[in-house]
Amino acid sequence: MTWPVILVVDHDPGSLRALHTDLTRRFGRAFTVKGASSSDAALTLVRELARSGEPVALLVVDERSADVLTRVHELYPRAKRVLLVDRDYSSDSPAVQAIAVGRVDYHLVRPWADDEMMYRAVSEFLSSWTSEQEPRFELFRVVAREGDDRLLRLRDVMARFRLPFLVYPAEEEAGRRLLREAGVDASRLPVVIRYDGRAFIDPALPDLARAIGVSVTNEVEYCDVAIVGAGPAGLTAAVCAASEGLETVLLEKAISGGQAGTSPMIRNYPGFPHGISGGYLMEQTCEQAWLMGAHIVFAQQAVGLEDRGDRKVIHLLDGSEVAARAVLIATGVDWRRLGVPALEDLVGHGVFYGTAVGESRAMRDQDVFIVGAGNSAAQAAMHLADHARTVTLVVRGDSLAKSASGYLVRAIRSMPGIIVRHRTEVVGGGGDGRLEHLTLADRAAGTVERVPAAALFIMIGGEPHTRWLPDGVVRDRQGYLVTGREIIEESPAWWPLGRDPLPLETSIPGVFAVGDVRKGSIKRVASAVGEGATAVRLVHEYLNV
Repeated sequence: MTWPVILVVDHDPGSLRALHTDLTRRFGRAFTVKGASSSDAALTLVRELARSGEPVALLVVDERSADVLTRVHELYPRAKRVLLVDRDYSSDSPAVQAIAVGRVDYHLVRPWADDEMMYRAVSEFLSSWTSEQEPRFELFRVVAREGDDRLLRLRDVMARFRLPFLVYPAEEEAGRRLLREAGVDASRLPVVIRYDGRAFIDPALPDLARAIGVSVTNEVEYCDVAIVGAGPAGLTAAVCAASEGLETVLLEKAISGGQAGTSPMIRNYPGFPHGISGGYLMEQTCEQAWLMGAHIVFAQQAVGLEDRGDRKVIHLLDGSEVAARAVLIATGVDWRRLGVPALEDLVGHGVFYGTAVGESRAMRDQDVFIVGAGNSAAQAAMHLADHARTVTLVVRGDSLAKSASGYLVRAIRSMPGIIVRHRTEVVGGGGDGRLEHLTLADRAAGTVERVPAAALFIMIGGEPHTRWLPDGVVRDRQGYLVTGREIIEESPAWWPLGRDPLPLETSIPGVFAVGDVRKGSIKRVASAVGEGATAVRLVHEYLNV
């Protein structure tokens, strides 16, 4: 068996020898550690590895060998790139510059205080590489026909829950064999087959949730606080509320994570200098809320809210209800529709709202387009650029820098596979059952052109998910929830009490709004987390009045 390679390039013989020895001692049972003392030697070795078909998982290079990164990346685009640097907290450090423009994925500082610190960091790098390979253990096998749009939903759920799965075409022998072994025919596809052999035929979202093992029914009739929405704000509120002894119910219409859960990489979240997958961050927060004692219900949509004084009653789509002393609304936003009829007909067939994390591998060697200019669109472009041949960002304005963070703008400018088209709009498109081409209008040049396209990801801002709420909850013109003293300033007649509304409190006393659904919120994950934690403190204040 050929082990994946960890390649260390270091001009310092002593440092190279120490790294080679230490890495072999810890990782030598699953990886082959190779070393090179110069850029030329490293390139010669990498070419030999490529010719023999040996995989490269990690490339660790010193500053003098940084030029190797780009050339090796062409042969091994999936290998994780690590820059070995001396500690330097200046803004012009090589590590800062290299990570900012996307030339490296991680950095490793020398000297490290102890071996365990280095091992922990390298384990993280290798884990990231391993997670992007085809799974060795298939928790789920999906049998479906080529082009079935329901695969999008299945892939998205599996990817969001980080579940290892593979898709088997029903037209091929492997797919037919799996169906025979499961005792089902091909008349109703797709079929999801769990590791234990149980088959789920054309599963809806609740079926998938049950297959994964999470709860889809609410068993709590009355609680201290009910939280609607399991994005970063709602999940954080659930962690804090449950940990502080409040009986907590968390309701989510789909699966946890919200829009943050679809982000392939969040680089500005505190505590993760190399960034963190939004899906992984949300998964861990959800697990934490559960371990703290929150009752979490997936695939259960709230359809109404009733104010009964000291009880707030949430009505659910399945006809059940839950009463709570206080309610936190953290329902976030839905992606705004593009409004091009020809493309709306192809949603799920090459046209996607949001990142569609499960579709990334399917974009390999394809030309894909993203409509949007915010951080979510920029992060998606960088993620898809690792798979697609080209990624084109279609930006209606004249500058990406006006709406996306500086570190993302710099990284996108440095990536040759990403094209940014300013003052351009998608005005049409089509294909034979699947997206094949788009029509782009260049407003600056006054031209319209048709371009081939394998996929279009639409990320043009959100519409707050507030239509399920009663009229007594004050909103602004866009539907965002008004909170705090702004209620009295804008609509004093709607506030029923003698005291002022608490910060984050809506026009219904005891009902709070957090995260993107709230008017004036800062559309960042860290901000949503802060609001979720703050809201629990305010719930305590409300309940103790």
